[in-house]
Amino acid sequence: MAVGAMSGRAVLSIATEDLELPNLRNSIRYFRKGQGPSILCVHATGHGCGDFAPLADELSDHYDFTALDWPGHGASDTDREAPDAALYADIIIEAIETLGLNRPILLGNSIGGAAAIIAAHKRPDLISALLLCNPGGLAKVDFAARMLTGGMARIFAAGARGASWFGPLFSFYYKRMILPGAPDRAQQIISVGQEIAPLLSQAWRGFGQQDADIRALAPQIDLPVWLAWARQDRFVSWGRSKAAALTFPRHSVTFYKGGHAPFLEELDMFSRDFRAFADQVAGR
Repeated sequence: MAVGAMSGRAVLSIATEDLELPNLRNSIRYFRKGQGPSILCVHATGHGCGDFAPLADELSDHYDFTALDWPGHGASDTDREAPDAALYADIIIEAIETLGLNRPILLGNSIGGAAAIIAAHKRPDLISALLLCNPGGLAKVDFAARMLTGGMARIFAAGARGASWFGPLFSFYYKRMILPGAPDRAQQIISVGQEIAPLLSQAWRGFGQQDADIRALAPQIDLPVWLAWARQDRFVSWGRSKAAALTFPRHSVTFYKGGHAPFLEELDMFSRDFRAFADQVAGR
């Protein structure tokens, strides 16, 4: 099935397949491309597995890429559950086992990064390394965070109700703040802004809950961790995440230009650095 043929949602044109997971009510979609060491990619809220298509196109001669659509995202079935990093971590674990992936590197962006951290904490035996791109969960959920997340949740709730000002604001938000370095991808997401607004409202409410704070897990993860950070991120900022990020026992950090997704916004530089990291993890 071609994701690009789907109406609505934030998708890129790439062939996907159904994946039935033992403990998930509905199937999810995924793509798999390439050969070599396994890479499992998980995306940000409101996005889809197509975010990783350019990276897979660039490096599929060297690595076996698998990328998932979270429930209710991309071409996956709609789900009644709100976006949740802990739920997504369980999906990661089940996907690795169901697909028979051999200790993949987990590449997680935003909520996908938070889910990757939780999955690595629960089942480090299934994972060889973490590649975290502006991951959630590493900033303290304090008063300032609750004010921000509550405000964003209300904005997206208004968008879901059809507020006339939402379209222009959402366009500014994605073009100037979230993906300034990937205008084509930003425009695809902008085009389905009202459709994904309910999902984003749910997600932002969740980001303000105390269980969204997973800083305590970082020092317990004894795997190679590469933090690839888009430095201009105003929401998942390095400044608020730095203290926890540096507690991963085996971490490295690289900064990129961009708003939230360095693998989309600086593909060439990210691909070069990715190869160095992945080859080191694979011992080749």
